[in-house]
Amino acid sequence: MNVYFDNAATTPISKKVLDKMIPYMEDGFGNPSSIHKRGREIKSVIEKSRSKVADILSCEPGEIFFTSGGTEADNMFIINTVLEKKIDTVITSKVEHHAVLHCCDYLNKTQNINIKYVSINDNGEVDLDDLEKLTSNNKNSLVSLMHGNNEIGNINDLKTISKICEKNNVIFHSDTVQTVGHYAIDLNKINIQGIVGSAHKFHGPKGIGFLYLNNKHKISPYIHGGAQERNMRGGTENVYGIVGLSEALTLAYENMATHKEKIIALKSHMIETLKQKVKGVKFNGLSSDLDNSLYTVLNASIPNVEDQQMFLFNLDINNIAASAGSACSSGSDSGSHVLKEIKTEKGFVNVRFSFSKYNSIEEVDYVINKIVEITNL
Repeated sequence: MNVYFDNAATTPISKKVLDKMIPYMEDGFGNPSSIHKRGREIKSVIEKSRSKVADILSCEPGEIFFTSGGTEADNMFIINTVLEKKIDTVITSKVEHHAVLHCCDYLNKTQNINIKYVSINDNGEVDLDDLEKLTSNNKNSLVSLMHGNNEIGNINDLKTISKICEKNNVIFHSDTVQTVGHYAIDLNKINIQGIVGSAHKFHGPKGIGFLYLNNKHKISPYIHGGAQERNMRGGTENVYGIVGLSEALTLAYENMATHKEKIIALKSHMIETLKQKVKGVKFNGLSSDLDNSLYTVLNASIPNVEDQQMFLFNLDINNIAASAGSACSSGSDSGSHVLKEIKTEKGFVNVRFSFSKYNSIEEVDYVINKIVEITNL
């Protein structure tokens, strides 16, 4: 059996999405900036895709900008907002994705921007009282807090955070890469200046994402060299990627309740079976709390195992794809910054299992049986 439980890193592309993209790889090759018929037709396809995304998120088409993915979108918003609005402080957390944390490091080193980290508890939850204090004491600030944590699954309440930011008149941005396509996000009901999405997290293609930029929040282009994306991002558009993103997002929202129900059943089964068969197993963050965590992510601490890489290797040779955390940190010797922050116990190996609509109960049972074999528990 081949089991893919690393869907937080990337998801397999849907056949329906691929079928939608192929015509634009073959015959629909016109440059959308060209004024002839082929160019105009492709430009229309892009704008229809933009409108589909905007409708799903309850915003205006003019507030959606297509990018190469979530990382570029985060960089575009954070760096240009700080530089143009003359922000002196960025308020974030130490469990953010590196797309945010490395932006903050860059701004601190090159612009001497203050970076302040909101307190979190041992479960990885943001201390909202501390956020209130930080935003109250730093009026010229940008808050960047992710919606769903990609490693431990914790979910932040965007509405509550947005109210704190609105009360203290500070800018709010959220990395929503793990939640777009899995949770309904109604931007009419959240006072937020920027969110991001990446198609390959919800069964779309890699290399395409978007930035939602609130109409009232104006920034300059991030990539220069052309008038594409309404003068906000130079470079010929990734047409078939844009088509794939809008189709994947449409399919995700049309079937969201069904997919969520199935995946929650898988996650619940894995939690209960691990508890039965792996004595001493723990769960990191709130990833085992089905109401307050991403239903797609389960971060487990397996006892009596010291060598994480060897454990993952053993899973791999048994045709099981899982991870120690973010794929963006896989080449780092320092390990997961998120797990370090929540102070996981020694003597355990931490593994992230992340699920999709394509997984099954049989796969969960296979993985748990292999864990028992590998650890001799």
